[in-house]
Amino acid sequence: MRRRLGPATLAIAGALALAGCGGSDSGDSGDGASGKAELSAGSAYMPQPVSGDMAAGFLTVTNKGGAADQLTSVTSDIAGQVTVHETVDGAMQEVKSLKIPAGGRLELKSGGDHLMFEQLKSKPKEGQTVSVELHFAHSGPMKVEMPVKPATYTPKTGH
Repeated sequence: MRRRLGPATLAIAGALALAGCGGSDSGDSGDGASGKAELSAGSAYMPQPVSGDMAAGFLTVTNKGGAADQLTSVTSDIAGQVTVHETVDGAMQEVKSLKIPAGGRLELKSGGDHLMFEQLKSKPKEGQTVSVELHFAHSGPMKVEMPVKPATYTPKTGH
């Protein structure tokens, strides 16, 4: 009886393996990327605000997934509101969202697209950390810790 179950078990296992192979590539780009966004954030920082009740924020959102997403809003306890801005021909303007391409990244950097923290409840000082929550069109929210750097800080990574 043990010998008869062996080949039957192998046949079933083989059939299951073949069935799995047939469906595994549907919707896959073939490069291992999934059909959804896979987001992570890095290089986050906020230059210490020098005057007024506003501050800027910068970071990079990387998407290793096979589908694009969009940064739609940002929240933080230190500000009445956080707005998303893009810079076009040297002029900044508030936008509803910024695209994060599949297999690409969204770079928020000085002189380019960035976050604006408005109506600051307290002025963050160099050495402190500001908590933010990023909200996306398709992915769940992501918490990011943003260190406060000197007002003149220029990252070595090209931000």
